[in-house]
Amino acid sequence: MLLTSVVIIIREVLEAALLVSILLSMCRQLSVRQGWFKWGALAGLLGAVGYGQQMGSISSAMGGVGQELSDAGIQLLIYLCLLYSCQKLVFHFNHRQPLNTTLFVAMAVAIALAVIREGSEIYIYLSAFHGNQESRLGLYSGAVIGLGIGFSFCALFYYWLLSFRPRRAVFFGSMLLTLVAGGMILQGCKMLIQADYLPDGQAWDSSSFLPEDGLPGQLLYAMVGYEATPAPAQVAIYVFAIAAMLTTLTLRYRAGLKAASPIEQ
Repeated sequence: MLLTSVVIIIREVLEAALLVSILLSMCRQLSVRQGWFKWGALAGLLGAVGYGQQMGSISSAMGGVGQELSDAGIQLLIYLCLLYSCQKLVFHFNHRQPLNTTLFVAMAVAIALAVIREGSEIYIYLSAFHGNQESRLGLYSGAVIGLGIGFSFCALFYYWLLSFRPRRAVFFGSMLLTLVAGGMILQGCKMLIQADYLPDGQAWDSSSFLPEDGLPGQLLYAMVGYEATPAPAQVAIYVFAIAAMLTTLTLRYRAGLKAASPIEQ
């Protein structure tokens, strides 16, 4: 139970931790205030408990696919928030003007939704085994260890991105956010396939050399939504989502260059 708890908690924490560390490091590099984070994190923690408590009702809604549809909706909203936030930060890198409140709301919502999604999974997992006296010690010990590792990863990644010069940090940060956002879309599509809203199938099978249940596979799943046997619809929508974000970032970066006066980077 101890090892299982550690692995499950790490997998759930890493997605939100990666998102938090990238956004906070980019804001720090660009001297953007970070007060929005505490509101996003607080809303996420409260929402995770409420969402987890209502999961039974949510699952039975919409003809029994309420959980799949709500999860897909959360993933799509996170993608849209990241798309908006990232392009605004990239534009701000070259065009230093006061940022509007919409950006801070978008980043807070992205954090809140990520914490709700991952936090509710942790809440449900802990609640399921809470009544088992024999496994309770291993359950909570593993959860604490997993949370510690996840938060440590967040801190290390945050300071790693801060070690770069602003131009390189913005480039790496935006590329990583693009991968994270694409992973959200990939997982959201999987939920829609399970709900029979998208066609199923198998584009390829990479489980022979990178299985999903192995440690590398689970880490990739947590970070970029890795799947060993994705459906063709997932691949197509994933490619479109990545291309849309890269195109938007490129256009905003060039627009920022044209609008900017020379600044030290």
